[in-house]
Amino acid sequence: MDVTQQAAAAVSERVVVCGLGPAGRAVASRCLARGLTVTVVDPVPARHWTATYAAWADELPDWLDPAVVAASIERPVVWGRRRHEVDRRYVVFDSERLRASLDIDAATVLTDRAIELGRDSVVCASGTVLTADRVIDARGVARSPALAEQTAYGVFLGPERTEGIEPVFMDWRRDNGTKDDAPPSFLYAVPLGGGAMLLEETCLAGRPALSTGELRDRLIHRLRSRGIELDGDETVERVRFPVQGGHHGRHRFGAAGGFTHPATGYSVAAALAAADAVAADSPVHPLRTRAVAELRAAGLRALLAMPPHDVPEFFDAFFTLPTARQRAYLSGRSDLSGTLAAMGSLFTAVPPRLRRPLVLPARVDEGR
Repeated sequence: MDVTQQAAAAVSERVVVCGLGPAGRAVASRCLARGLTVTVVDPVPARHWTATYAAWADELPDWLDPAVVAASIERPVVWGRRRHEVDRRYVVFDSERLRASLDIDAATVLTDRAIELGRDSVVCASGTVLTADRVIDARGVARSPALAEQTAYGVFLGPERTEGIEPVFMDWRRDNGTKDDAPPSFLYAVPLGGGAMLLEETCLAGRPALSTGELRDRLIHRLRSRGIELDGDETVERVRFPVQGGHHGRHRFGAAGGFTHPATGYSVAAALAAADAVAADSPVHPLRTRAVAELRAAGLRALLAMPPHDVPEFFDAFFTLPTARQRAYLSGRSDLSGTLAAMGSLFTAVPPRLRRPLVLPARVDEGR
């Protein structure tokens, strides 16, 4: 097939993308960039993105507009029982710039809810039936009591109130008013540009996860203990989403396709990095990716089973690993050898009493 024939074939391919969160909008945008005919289906396609998204800078694809980065941290800080600096640049997105940069102006936009998806057809709540050469499910994962969730409660502070506050990726210290045997949570404090910051108390994963009300109380206590008083007028961010429940498949993408890291909750960077491959209809779930997903799921089970007072020491051990090992576990979706090496190194690095939860994690229903 010559270049002209290839271009004609690409133009004739019709793709329907269901869901317009970051993953769906990214893959729709990259399909359009390849000259495909794209229809997007979402109940509120013009909704603004109010969540705060962030990523490790080395995860991002070359095609992403650098202007979507609102702020960055060159060496993010982690506190377990001691302080660590991570030798990886961490970036925080301007969510609205990110959304606008993933251009879908050339797509046909259908304001509807996709309720039944096949390989080449979509049935919508309105009764509309769409047909296409490919259907991509990017609708995310529905909440369920059977699924572990990440929850968070945060406040946005303007530049006049953030002087002297050190950005932290994770701060597991117990100045949030809890005892060592209480389910743990950590402070996430990141710059947003212009001196503003998000300060957020986060439950990494739980089944059930801590409520946002409990996290609010912990955040207030933590900040007060550090001399930061809230007046109640701050803009608030509440977070709650499943960290498991997605299923790998050629026609699923983003959280729906198992892109969420079950032990961290991150998925946006992974979806951005894979959007071009999915647009090209290249497989993004080879056997090694599925194997890595199984290992990460075991990591989640270990975290859920770990005694609360041991969690900070576990992260002390993790963030003493070489940066390459950290990256392999946190970001390497298909890096099977790197993930195995990271998990092996971590097993050696943790105190002996922590090794049993890593080897024999609690057996739980993962909603599969």
